[in-house]
Amino acid sequence: MKAMPWNWTCLLSHLLVVGMGSSTLLPRQPLPLTQKRSFVTFRGEPTEGFNHLVVDERTGHIYLGAVNRIYKLSSDLKVLVTHQTGPDEDNPKCYPPRIVQTCNEPLTTTNNVNKMLLIDYKENRLIACGSLYQGICKLLRLEDLFKLGEPFHKKEHYLSGVNESGSVFGVIVSYSNLDDKLFIATAVDGKPEYFPTISSRKLTKNSEADGMFAYVFHDEFVASMIKIPSDTFTVIPDFDIYYVYGFSSGNFVYFLTLQPEMVSPPGSTTKEQVYTSKLVRLCKEDTAFNSYVEVPIGCERGGVEYRLLQAAYLSKAGAVLGRTLSVRPDDDLLFTVFSKGQKRKMKSLDESALCIFILKQINDRIKERLQSCYRGEGTLDLAWLKVKDIPCSSALLTIDDNFCGLDMNAPLGVSEMVRGIPVFTEDRDRMTSVIAYVYKNHSLAFVGTKSGKLKKMQNPQIQGPTIDSEQ
Repeated sequence: MKAMPWNWTCLLSHLLVVGMGSSTLLPRQPLPLTQKRSFVTFRGEPTEGFNHLVVDERTGHIYLGAVNRIYKLSSDLKVLVTHQTGPDEDNPKCYPPRIVQTCNEPLTTTNNVNKMLLIDYKENRLIACGSLYQGICKLLRLEDLFKLGEPFHKKEHYLSGVNESGSVFGVIVSYSNLDDKLFIATAVDGKPEYFPTISSRKLTKNSEADGMFAYVFHDEFVASMIKIPSDTFTVIPDFDIYYVYGFSSGNFVYFLTLQPEMVSPPGSTTKEQVYTSKLVRLCKEDTAFNSYVEVPIGCERGGVEYRLLQAAYLSKAGAVLGRTLSVRPDDDLLFTVFSKGQKRKMKSLDESALCIFILKQINDRIKERLQSCYRGEGTLDLAWLKVKDIPCSSALLTIDDNFCGLDMNAPLGVSEMVRGIPVFTEDRDRMTSVIAYVYKNHSLAFVGTKSGKLKKMQNPQIQGPTIDSEQ
C-alpha cells in the first residue's frame, strides 16, 4: 500500500476494521449515508508518511512502516514500541553502499522510506526493508522490535534501489522442517545489472546467518531470479515492472503487475507506449524459474475498458457469492481495482472499476497456453524478456494443473487477456485500494477512494453490489 497525502488516520482505522475482522466494529445494519461514525485514530510525527501496515493475526497487534520509523501498536492504536530506521547519510548512487565501502559520491542526510513490511510468523520476527543503502532489511523481534539482524555486506542483501514506497513486494513461503523462502519482486529503476526484477531468497532461522536473503539456487548458468535484459531498454528506454500485489495459493506464488509495452493502434503503422496489467505466476518449488508465466488481465463494462491495475486483494468466495459465481465457498477470488484506459500510469483517470477474478479460471487459461505451446503452437510471447520471437517447441508430455515447467518453452507469456467480472464502477472519485473477507458466509469488500472515502460492499454481484455504507 502506497503512502497517500490525505488522511492516513482514517485509512488506518478502516484497514484495522477489515484486517482484524472485528464484528464489534462493523454495524449489523446499514447506517444512513449521512450518519458519521467515530473511529479510533493514530497520528504519527508531522514529517512522517505512513507506507505499509501489517496485522499480527494471532495477537491483533499492528505494525506500521513509516518514514524513518517502525511502530508497534495495540489493536486500539496505542503505541507499544517504536524502532528508529533513519535518517542517515547516503546517496542512491553509492553501490555498494557506504556502510560496505567508501563512496565518492556526495552524501546527504537521507530519509529511510519503508518499502516492505512482512511478518515472519515461524520465527516471530518482522522483516522491514527500507530505501537506505540500496534497500537493505532489518529483522526485528515482534515482541519489542529489538534488532535481530541487518545483513548488508553482500549484493544479495540489496533488494531494491528504488526510493519510492510500494516498489517492492514480498511473499513468504513457509515450510515445517526447512528454512522458509522469500519471493521478492521489485521495480529496478533502470538498474537491472544490480537488481533482479523477481527472485526467491532464503529466510534462514538465524537472523544473522551469512546466507540470509541468498538466492535459493545460484550457479554459473541458472539462478532463482529473472533480470530485465539490457536489450529491452533499447526498445522501451524507461521499461520497468511495477508490482502492485502478491500472494501464494496452492503450489504457486503470484504477483500482479503493471508493465509498459509498445503497441500499434488500430489503423496505424507507428507504435505507442501503453501500460498493461499482468498476473505473474511461479511454482513455489521452482528454483530455476522455468515455471514463470504471465497473463494480461483487465475488465470491461458498458464498452469502457479498465486496464490500469490500482490495487488487489485475495479472498475466499463465501457461500453466498460462491453460489452467484458457481464456485465453491473456499475457492480463491481476486478482488481488483482498475482505472480506465492504458496510457497513464502515474496520472490515472478518475474512472475506475472493481472487478472479480476467479483464480481457477486464470490457472485454467495458463494451463491451456502451456498445453498449446508444448504442442509447438505459437511463440513464447514475452516481448520484454525475449526481444525476438521464439517459437514454442513441441514435446510429448502431460501438463496438469500443477505443471512447473521445463528448461524449454520458458518463460512464457499468454497473449489473450483474461477479463474479470465488473461489479462496481466509479466515475469521479477513483478507487485506489481494496480489501475483502468472508463474514458469516457473506463476502464483504471494502474499497478506498482517492478522496479518502471508504465504500463497504456486501456480496458483490455481476448486476451490481449492495453498498451498505459509505464513510
